[in-house]
Amino acid sequence: MAGFEKLRIWQQAHKLMLEVHTIAKSLPSDERFRDRSQIERSSSSVPDNIAEGYTSYYYNNKMKGMYTARREAGETQNHLRKLEGKKYIDKERSDRLVNEYEELIKGINAYIKYIRRKRDSDD
Repeated sequence: MAGFEKLRIWQQAHKLMLEVHTIAKSLPSDERFRDRSQIERSSSSVPDNIAEGYTSYYYNNKMKGMYTARREAGETQNHLRKLEGKKYIDKERSDRLVNEYEELIKGINAYIKYIRRKRDSDD
């Protein structure tokens, strides 16, 4: 098991990414290169950047990966709302996923604070 896989935020991001990809597969074929591609990329980018940040050597690079993961989580929330607006997913599912991403963002924020404290104490 890789070190980043032990992080709760990575586990949560990975689980969300898998669910979002399942939704994306159900979209109509004419959305294949529009909404499907965008939501798959942004949702995949969240755990990817958490892993990249975790495995970075320097504290500032670790935080940079987490900042990117946080932005991509926000982008995925927006894509979910777009799919809801286009009636591809229902409001209940959209609300649940948006809220789960919001909890993930809070977890990423807490991890950034942890990294910052560690960096500042090592100076």
